[in-house]
Amino acid sequence: MASRRTELEHFPNLVTMFFTRAREKGDAPFLWAKKDGGWQSISWRRASEMVAGMAQGLRNLGMEEGDRVMLVSENRPEWLIADLAIMAAGCVTVPTYTTNTTRDHQHILGNSDARAVIVSTQKLAEPLIPAVLFASECHHIISIDDIITGQSPDVAKFHHWGDLVETEADLIAFEEEARQKGRSDLACLIYTSGTGGAPRGVKQHHGMILHNVEGCVDVIANDFGWDDEVFLSFLPASHAYEHTGGQHFPIGLGAQIYYAEGLEKLAANIEETRPTIMVVVPRLFEMLRAKMLKTIEKEGGLAAYLLKRALQIEAKRYEGRSSLLDAPMDAILSQTLRKKVRDKFGGRMKAMVSGGAPLNPEVGLFFQAMGLTMLQGYGQTESGPVISCNRPSAGLRMDTVGPPLKNTEVKIAEDGEICVRGELVMTGYWRNKDDTAKVLDEDGWLLTGDVGHLDEKGRIKITDRKKDLIVLDKGDNVAPQRIEGILTLQPEIGQAMVYGDRRPYIVALLVPDAEATRGMNAEEVKRALGEAVDRVNADLSVIEKVRRFIIADEPFTVDNEMLTPKQSIRRHKINAVYEERLGKLYKR
Repeated sequence: MASRRTELEHFPNLVTMFFTRAREKGDAPFLWAKKDGGWQSISWRRASEMVAGMAQGLRNLGMEEGDRVMLVSENRPEWLIADLAIMAAGCVTVPTYTTNTTRDHQHILGNSDARAVIVSTQKLAEPLIPAVLFASECHHIISIDDIITGQSPDVAKFHHWGDLVETEADLIAFEEEARQKGRSDLACLIYTSGTGGAPRGVKQHHGMILHNVEGCVDVIANDFGWDDEVFLSFLPASHAYEHTGGQHFPIGLGAQIYYAEGLEKLAANIEETRPTIMVVVPRLFEMLRAKMLKTIEKEGGLAAYLLKRALQIEAKRYEGRSSLLDAPMDAILSQTLRKKVRDKFGGRMKAMVSGGAPLNPEVGLFFQAMGLTMLQGYGQTESGPVISCNRPSAGLRMDTVGPPLKNTEVKIAEDGEICVRGELVMTGYWRNKDDTAKVLDEDGWLLTGDVGHLDEKGRIKITDRKKDLIVLDKGDNVAPQRIEGILTLQPEIGQAMVYGDRRPYIVALLVPDAEATRGMNAEEVKRALGEAVDRVNADLSVIEKVRRFIIADEPFTVDNEMLTPKQSIRRHKINAVYEERLGKLYKR
């Protein structure tokens, strides 16, 4: 069969898209993982057989149409196979983070009423099993690896992945059955934090994700050329960005997917696997840029000079001031510095797509100067998640997030809020009509909470955010009010503001409670606040934990404009005074 496609069909659902690609690609390699020191692959044909086998296995366990199945696993081939098998069985995938606590699992199990859980390892099973004890609807735990547990929940029966995936199944029958499902059918529930703190299940239907896939394929096919693409997956597959961009988008392209061994081995994995497209977050680029600058600074001499010239030429090109006088040096850079950098990234990278959090334009221009094409995407879980993406044909501007994907409507409300409409928009939050009504209007517009405008070329430029939700640099959503509320429940803490937008973790500004800390010296106050923060952290998830704090100079009041008349904190006023000091907490 042909190894590449020139167009993307209007598939009825994600399962049919996968089975179609598997038929076309046959025994060609599809999923790669490192085992016994080498990369081993699963072919498209074998993957389709495993999907059908696991889907039949789930049905044999009594899983029925619409049942939810929770998936707790690190990125690996089994993750994608499980996701597709759940959908092929007519069920709904509920991806969850590997960093979830027992309390997190309890909430998601209770809210989704998942009837089964697929978990990969012993480590991930340990916080999960206690949660299953409280989940009356969860009757099955399927382990990918061998799991030993001293607990035997009455509500759960253990099964092994290896047994279920080899269940005898009629692949053709599953393919035929899949074609009957529509784009409006529910595919998965992806939980994301709201302003109240409790994660809400975003109802992502098949068409929502397919709309994203079709739009992203349009960018690649028309701006870069669609060939035999290779992806390297390392962002959490439970996050909407990786779930769509790193799993289903490659399937739409008929691409190979390599699963990275971890962040510490990512650089080596990139050189080994030579990806053509990477889905990444800004924090990775910031780390790589810092490392590259440090290396070049150490080398000094010619390397430092070439870097300086590359940045100068790219800055002029970006500003539309390119000069023919730079052409000779530009050619030299392409054969020296840029070639060396591109080789470090495998030598055939078409584009690196940044999403999940805002990309600093300076970082984007640095990599453009190094000869690597940087695209910034924009979206949210409620939109599948991609709304827009930079593309060369629209002119790459690092201070924008590009034009909307095809078949995507975007309008700017009177107050500047960016609103989106189209098949990419969710149908609502699972069992949460109140929050759904806050973000979906009666005409089907998704109110993103972001403020911005469209430039002269139709590119979206984000200038602010209406909502207070903190987005960490890896794209995780954190509700500040929840953490602040818990902090101020501690007797030693009178007021609190947490900080961390676009940062790697949460820090806090604390006002000591005057009564509780009366008579203490500065060191004793700091120690007491530290103990209070430790108590709070014990009940917070990994991404919510307060890693460092500073003490405010004075309480927040209406008079100093740090409180509204309703006694709500005014973040922008507080940030104006303390942002520099809060920023220093990340440099220690």
